Amino acid sequence: MTVNFQQLAVTGVQSLQPYQPGKPIDELARELGLNEADIVKLASNENPLGPSPKALAAAQAALTDMTLYPDGAGFVLKKALCDKLGIQPQQIVLGNGSSDILDFITRVFVNDGDNVVTSQHAFAIYGLVAKMVGAECINVPAKNFGHDLDAMAAAINDRTRIVFVTNPNNPTGTWLKKDELVAFLNKVPAQVLVLLDEAYFEYVQEADYPDGIQLLPQYPNLIIARTFSKAYGLAALRVGYSVSSPELADLMNRVRPPFNVNSVALAAAAAALADDDYVARSVAENTAGMQQLTNAFAAMNLSYIPSVGNFIAFKVPAGVKAMDVYNQLLGKGVIVRPVGNYEMPDYLRVSIGTAAENTAFIHALQAVLS
Repeated sequence: MTVNFQQLAVTGVQSLQPYQPGKPIDELARELGLNEADIVKLASNENPLGPSPKALAAAQAALTDMTLYPDGAGFVLKKALCDKLGIQPQQIVLGNGSSDILDFITRVFVNDGDNVVTSQHAFAIYGLVAKMVGAECINVPAKNFGHDLDAMAAAINDRTRIVFVTNPNNPTGTWLKKDELVAFLNKVPAQVLVLLDEAYFEYVQEADYPDGIQLLPQYPNLIIARTFSKAYGLAALRVGYSVSSPELADLMNRVRPPFNVNSVALAAAAAALADDDYVARSVAENTAGMQQLTNAFAAMNLSYIPSVGNFIAFKVPAGVKAMDVYNQLLGKGVIVRPVGNYEMPDYLRVSIGTAAENTAFIHALQAVLS
């Protein structure tokens, strides 16, 4: 007997396409017969410095207890977050990456037939988690590649449960000023949640960039999502967190799986949080690398979207296909990120690497476009 499992799947899942991450180094090595040591991966906005020495030591120490379940409450990491951010433990939800947080808040508040509001060119996971529960994703056209907050506020209706806002935005690198964000929050109905995704906030150095956590006392419907995958260099360990009102955190913790963050991740994240020198070096390396790439783009007459993250999107020349450039870069051992699925078919996104990695990318790009 033949069974059509596609038809048996939950309706919202039937039309989904899996999230496509950046190509792994070992996959490219297998496909093209390249030496892994010669490949430069600038596709997934990872920290090129490697992990903090303090985080690495803590992770190694935690391995001795791998036969034991992790602390499901994450006491040590929560305490470190409280000391760092001036918040209370009951405001925190820990996740297996910040993508966990997006899933939790959607499962708690969004029903079949509801909707969420997102921006064009924003993180694809927002739409995926909404569709999984049968909700509509209202994707508001972007403004200069960034969030059009006025249009997003106007898109809210009586079925809207969550508005997803990313600051700075991935993959465009655009960002919102504090007065823009506050004006938007003042327009959002109190019963509609705002998920403010600050995965890249550590890299932003603009004076009027808002710290979402400072806005929580004025906006009980606000939830801040952050991650240790970027500036803290722990992408492989998958640990993120949210900060919100205790009431919202309590509801999200009800759907959080037990032991969703492993012991090694908990230990490494707590240690990384205390390594201010590492984060400062990461930001300095990113600032220098961003300048290196924008100088190169200017020299090659390539337009780009100004970015405050640890990545930048550039436009390929007229008459050239972005996917052709992407594939030719792969052939030279350089992995960047195509963003056609973000409605940016003429752009490629490149993460900021070390000076040597950036140079390898620039030389490869020059050769491809010559």
